[in-house]
Amino acid sequence: MPDIITVADRIAEQVLFPASLATDASPIVPREMLDALAEAGLYGISASREVGGLAADAATEVAVIETLAAGCLTTTFVWMQHLGTAAVVAQLDGQLHDEWARPLASGARRAGVAFSHLRRPDPPMLTATEVPGGYVVNGMAPLVTGWGRIDVVHMATRLGPDIAWLLVDASASPTLEVRPLELAAVNASATVALRAAGHFVPASRLTRVQPLEDWLVRDAAGLRTNGFLSVGVARRCLALIGASPLDDQLALVRSDLLSAQPEQFPEVRARASLFALDAASSLVAAGGGRSVVRDQHAQRLAREAIFLLVQGQTPAIRAAQLALFEQRSEPDGRRTPVAGSPWRS
Repeated sequence: MPDIITVADRIAEQVLFPASLATDASPIVPREMLDALAEAGLYGISASREVGGLAADAATEVAVIETLAAGCLTTTFVWMQHLGTAAVVAQLDGQLHDEWARPLASGARRAGVAFSHLRRPDPPMLTATEVPGGYVVNGMAPLVTGWGRIDVVHMATRLGPDIAWLLVDASASPTLEVRPLELAAVNASATVALRAAGHFVPASRLTRVQPLEDWLVRDAAGLRTNGFLSVGVARRCLALIGASPLDDQLALVRSDLLSAQPEQFPEVRARASLFALDAASSLVAAGGGRSVVRDQHAQRLAREAIFLLVQGQTPAIRAAQLALFEQRSEPDGRRTPVAGSPWRS
């Protein structure tokens, strides 16, 4: 079997990047971009081999994310939403596993997620009430990506002090209202807000129940991954610039993300997002006035770098970003960096 990263690089360079401007301008990511990932088995990168997945380790997974993001952030962003659901369902027993595990691992069925609202303070935005035969969901999921390209949403609902994770059909109904969001970047990701009003979900669609506090700990420990989207965007910017003093810094940003401990994740994520912004700004400057024409990659990548400042942002990441911006505004200021950081003094 070919190396997964090599396969991802081929798709990024031969399929995703050549179409990235057209994808960016589309109302929704073209299905053939996502199909290319499914045909290569990448929808199952995090799923177990028992269900046809690739069971890649964490280092391989983030390398693939970086590689694909350098090809097309929009396509990669939609695809990424699927990975956690495929991994979770592959580990289940019973009807849900039997019906969904292999189709999710192959990409024959595709999933989105709704959980960013869990990071907001109470009261809960999206709740579930147990009723005979299942759950009734009420409230708002403010960010669901891939609408029109996904079959289900793995939805995190508050069930008292716990989270009930439900596999909800991705189709509008009288009890599930869909409001498209217009984004300044990755708009073709077809990101929507969902409002549930007495939306019934069968008990057979419950994947797990977990305490909210346990999820918050796991969420904080998993902040590393999204940083590789920034590395991918920066990597493409530097490839388009050519030889640049920033080239060595790219390797250091990547190294920081790989080696950081959980308590360092907010700072290394902040540094990665600012580095992508720097790389995109350098590309815009190098290209001059033509950089802001819509058929140029520079303007697309600059918008994507701005998007990545806030994508997956937590209060801790936001604070770290603002501290870095403040540090830059004070030429004599010094801040102790994470080992290997490109901003070392």
